[in-house]
Amino acid sequence: MMFDFSVIWDSLPLYFSGLLVTLKLLAISLFFGLVAAVPLALMRCSKNAAVNLPAWLYTYVIRGTPMLVQLFLIYYGLAQFEAVRESSLWPLLSNATFCACAAFAINTSAYTAEILAGSLKATPHGEIEAAKAMGMSRIKMYRRILLPSALRRALPQYSNEVIMMLQTTSLASIVTLVDITGAARTVYSQYYLPFEAFITAGVFYLVMTFTLVRLFKLAERRWLAYLAPRKH
Repeated sequence: MMFDFSVIWDSLPLYFSGLLVTLKLLAISLFFGLVAAVPLALMRCSKNAAVNLPAWLYTYVIRGTPMLVQLFLIYYGLAQFEAVRESSLWPLLSNATFCACAAFAINTSAYTAEILAGSLKATPHGEIEAAKAMGMSRIKMYRRILLPSALRRALPQYSNEVIMMLQTTSLASIVTLVDITGAARTVYSQYYLPFEAFITAGVFYLVMTFTLVRLFKLAERRWLAYLAPRKH
């Protein structure tokens, strides 16, 4: 069996178009997921059960159910309710890109919230005492000390979440979006060459993963240098 490179070459424009869709889905999902994760993480760190419990329940349910089920519930499930179809939100909820971004953002917000909550709880007590000694209010302490410190320490764990979300975006092809995986399915349906179609998609994901890993390594070297062992 010969690997047909001509099929790959002819299909590259479709793959690069799918690459842009994948990057858009990833960027939008991570942005809104992180925005939602910060208040959720603060709620998870609260000692007040009325504040902590809703955040715990949210992260528990989202992390305990498959991403595909969540995507189907948003894209297909909401459409069964007449009130949703007649609402002003229907133009958005009937849009595959919006539904995919919403599902991915909800999913990553739960995981990111737990990552940030763990980093906040692991904050050295000396940093908190120093902030109090400077007369900082609780809000200022979180804004200037605790959150920046927690975000830095969470970088290694968050990099894994970003990589997982990159792989998760491949589910978008199931709801009609032509991302990288959708491009591979299109090529396969046209030429019936599964190896050429899906190995090319795998190479695209591999290159993107390697790039993200390198970027996070640079970020860790920049912002976590103070945690590195001292060189004598």
